[in-house]
Amino acid sequence: MAPSLSKLTQQDVVAFLKRPESHGLDRREAVRCVQTHGAMIFLAGQHAYKLKRDVRLPYLDFSTIEKRRLACENEVRLNRRTAPTLYHGVVAIERQADGQLTIGAGGGETVDWLVRMRRFPDDALLSRIVAEGSLSPRIMRDLADTIADFHRAAEKSSAWGGADELLRIAKGNADRIAHYTPQLFEAERAKDLAAATLAAVAAHRELLEWRRANGFVRHGHGDLHLANIYLDDGRPRLFDAIEFDDRLAQNDVLYDLAFLLMDLWHRDLAGAANRVFSRYLLRTGDMAGLGALPLFLSLRAGVRAHVTATMAAGSKEHADLRAEAAGYLDLAIAVLRPRPPVLLAVGGFSGSGKSHLAAALAPLLGPVPGAVHLRSDELRKVLLGQDPEAPLGPSAYTSAVSAQVYEQLRQRAGQALLSGHAVVADAVHNHAGARDALAGLAAQSGVPFIGLWLDADPALMAQRITARHGDASDADAAVMQEQVAAGAGPVNWHRIDAALPQTEKIRQIKVLLGEC
Repeated sequence: MAPSLSKLTQQDVVAFLKRPESHGLDRREAVRCVQTHGAMIFLAGQHAYKLKRDVRLPYLDFSTIEKRRLACENEVRLNRRTAPTLYHGVVAIERQADGQLTIGAGGGETVDWLVRMRRFPDDALLSRIVAEGSLSPRIMRDLADTIADFHRAAEKSSAWGGADELLRIAKGNADRIAHYTPQLFEAERAKDLAAATLAAVAAHRELLEWRRANGFVRHGHGDLHLANIYLDDGRPRLFDAIEFDDRLAQNDVLYDLAFLLMDLWHRDLAGAANRVFSRYLLRTGDMAGLGALPLFLSLRAGVRAHVTATMAAGSKEHADLRAEAAGYLDLAIAVLRPRPPVLLAVGGFSGSGKSHLAAALAPLLGPVPGAVHLRSDELRKVLLGQDPEAPLGPSAYTSAVSAQVYEQLRQRAGQALLSGHAVVADAVHNHAGARDALAGLAAQSGVPFIGLWLDADPALMAQRITARHGDASDADAAVMQEQVAAGAGPVNWHRIDAALPQTEKIRQIKVLLGEC
């Protein structure tokens, strides 16, 4: 039945979009509706149609048809930067002279607007992949590269994103969280978070303004979490960027990244969060903003706390959402009380398992999302303008190039330590001068230093080298044998048996860390 010409509401539009026939489908085919606080997405056949809700919230306003049209157009324009083949365009829902509703037919009265998209499989969403336990290190590596490339190309903007904008976000979080206090959030904890975030903005004001004035504020994604990333032919694609408020999307690039890091950490995926974090820093070299990262993470968790509380207020899954909102609040507080930094070096000949151990240790050290994992094999490639996994010839491994690599490793480590972050320095470290220089850097930075040397049988190292695929290291068994023959001189670092199970190695190292 056609809706009355005088009483058409968005609910009538929703009912129309839920019908298979509205999309040219057989009535036996299902149209699935996915709802968010600001939109409804109708999955119909090979397409997805996104309808902006007729709502006005503290942070968005879709309360008129014209505002919804502009939001749809912005969404298509912004998201074609990262997912050009996903977004087909904006189409009108029209009421024809006979009262029937149509999608993009023309000739009728426009009653609402839709974003038309290509539908992708449900199991392509990273949030779904995480739930199934299939989030591989390769996906995290490619995702970090994708985000780094996106930020590098994104339009610079100094209008927003500095200290005043983050202060506005902090105050908005405090107001919205207070709205659900004490019925959902503990009043004292909500008060503590509000005070801590305001103090953190004040403490980092100079850094935030420096970054705004020097190109680190860009028109990014704004809503970069796992449910807004999907795999397209195995490659991560970002979509569903914020379109309704430029202030939320034009912000510090590390604030943009912080949403993803916070989302991974909240889901107990510390290793994945650290891989994205360290790989992004490898690609961008953006160590200067790390001092503000705890603030960025806290603000992101605070946003999710009150958004989840809003969802809980109108959901049947009331108890689960309430618990999740409280968890976000706890995280927002915790990241502003970071663990102290430490410089931990992992050395040993090629194939001894340095990088595998370093990757496992990094999430355990320092502030969320753990230590910056600096791997010399990757730094060498980036310094020479190559992808980290691209094989290089002998000219890339001269003593002069290696000296530059170790110097760059120390420079980046020093910047991270100065910002309050821990560092894992992952390299062969087979020269006493390089080992002493790291210990000196730790002393200069006023942080504890732990040097680890992995002792391994050459046969074991050769076996591990043979098993490697797609790795940043170019060392083969012959290179390893040359290293063993040359030796490393007297090594006064803590010696670890590389043949031990990973859990036992980590247990031993935790004991050493406890002595710091």
